[in-house]
Amino acid sequence: MEVFMATIKEIAALAGVSRGTVDRVLNHRGSVNPLTEQKIMEIAQALDYKPNKAGIVLAARKKNLKLGVVLLGLDTVFYDDILAGVHDKAAELSDYNCSVLVRQTEYDLQQQLDSIDELRNEGINGLAISPYNDPAVRAKIDQLYELGIPVVTLNTDIENSQRIAYIGCDFFRSGETAGGLMHLMTRGRNSGDIHVGIISGSRNILCHTERIAGFRRTTAAYGNIHIVDIVNNSDNESESYDLTTALLARHPEINALYFTAGGVYGGCRAVADSGRQDKITVITNDIVNTTREYIEKGLIAATICQQPFLQGSKPLEILFAYLTAGQLPDIENHYVDIDIRIRENL
Repeated sequence: MEVFMATIKEIAALAGVSRGTVDRVLNHRGSVNPLTEQKIMEIAQALDYKPNKAGIVLAARKKNLKLGVVLLGLDTVFYDDILAGVHDKAAELSDYNCSVLVRQTEYDLQQQLDSIDELRNEGINGLAISPYNDPAVRAKIDQLYELGIPVVTLNTDIENSQRIAYIGCDFFRSGETAGGLMHLMTRGRNSGDIHVGIISGSRNILCHTERIAGFRRTTAAYGNIHIVDIVNNSDNESESYDLTTALLARHPEINALYFTAGGVYGGCRAVADSGRQDKITVITNDIVNTTREYIEKGLIAATICQQPFLQGSKPLEILFAYLTAGQLPDIENHYVDIDIRIRENL
């Protein structure tokens, strides 16, 4: 049986009014005679009228929406995949007269605060951000919320802010997963106690600290896995090489490494140059072109991936739906799936 969807034109014809009047009633815009409004609503209900996405699109085009995106990780390869998701969704939204303005900074608090201010001054209607976990950024997010500018966090979150949603990994569980992998991957490779060096990105990025917390929780249960040192590389490959080289020299007992963030390629080069790659089990996060070779060579035992493309596109989708249809996300925390990659399933 063929199903026909009711249109505003059909409702207007049956009610004996203009399409503009029907539009005002269905979208709660402007005043309409109560009896006329009741008649239109009864006809719409009888026809099982559903709002047409095209109508939402037309309304969006009239608004000329501007969405802002502020990302961390300038010159970090991982963020290229997030940016790809941002640009893909931005191209789609451009059909609706919605523009997307992107700013990317280093792991620098002031740079991020300045970027937020720049976008606010440019008249953005909504913001997607990978936030620096600092009270000053939280205050900016809360100020935007009070101004009616919704904020969605992505890839990493910020504590106790008024953002409307978060899109990204459950980083505590990701860290727990890394701890479990460390246990499994070292059982047959290393004998006795496992001495782990952690190479992280920044203490001021919540996802990095959450991964470490999850890793600690899981490994504590095994008894033979010990964290001997933690260094922070700001997701910089060169810095990661130097810090990893120094870490291995400082702790010759290290026989395992956990990378919670970027700088994996530089860190793995340091392991290779140390000549200890056959004695060190390496667990990382994410897979990019620069680290793939070390997975293929077996230097990286396993990596945990987190759908970066989706983390770039989904926040813009949520903001657009909120700004055009008043639609809040069904859930506040949208945790992306993680998957584990080893050399055999690349």
